[in-house]
Amino acid sequence: MNLKNLLRPHRTIPRTSWTAHSPWSLSISRVLILTFGLTIFGFGEALLIQSTLGNAPWSVLSQGISRHSSLSLGWATFFLSIVVLLGWIPLKQRPGFGTLANIVVIAFSLQIGTDIFPIQHHTLWIRLAYVFGGIALIGCGSSFYITCGLGPGPRDGLMTGIHRVTGVRVGRVRLLIEIIVLSIGWAAGGRVGIGTLCFALFIGNSVAIWLGLVRHLENAIQHRRS
Repeated sequence: MNLKNLLRPHRTIPRTSWTAHSPWSLSISRVLILTFGLTIFGFGEALLIQSTLGNAPWSVLSQGISRHSSLSLGWATFFLSIVVLLGWIPLKQRPGFGTLANIVVIAFSLQIGTDIFPIQHHTLWIRLAYVFGGIALIGCGSSFYITCGLGPGPRDGLMTGIHRVTGVRVGRVRLLIEIIVLSIGWAAGGRVGIGTLCFALFIGNSVAIWLGLVRHLENAIQHRRS
C-alpha cells in the first residue's frame, strides 16, 4: 500500500472491533481506547494554546473564562463542558459514557498539556509546528474516540441536537455555534490568530485522514486474526 492510499481521507466513520453497540456498552479495551483518544485530543488542544498563535474556538472561550476568573484553563474547560451538557436537556439528548468521559479526560489532559509543553513566543517555525502538531493530534484523538461509539462529546451533541430539533443543516449549526463561541471568547480575552484559522481550515481533513488510518489499522487487526 502506498502512502497516498494510506493517507486518503475517509468519508464515513468506520466500524471497528472496538465500536460499541450502545453508548453504555463498556469493555476494558473500549474504555482504554476511548481514554487514549480523549487524552491525545486534549494534548492537541494544549499544543494549539501553547503556540500563542490562536486557539480552537472552544478553547478561545475557555481561555477567556479563565482570564476573568480564578479557574485554570483545565477547570474552565471542565465547567464550560458541564454548561454545554445542560443545554442538552431541552433538546432531549441523552449522554453516553463517552460524553461524560469527554468532559473529564479532555479537561484533565488539556491542563497537563499546558503545564508540560513550553509556551512558544519567539520562533515562528516552532510555533507553527505546535499548531499543525496540535491539529494532527486532535484529528488522531477524534478518530479513536468517535469510533468507540460511546456517545458524542458535549459540543457535538449540542450541534446534532439543535440540528434534529430545528432541521437546520448540521454544517450551518456548527458554523453558527462556533462563530458565537469564538466571538464571546475573543471579547473575553481568548487568543484568536492564524492558529485559529489553520484549525478551521484543516481539522476536517485531519479527522478524515485519521479515520482512514484507523480503518487500515482495523483491517490489519482483522487480517492478523484470520
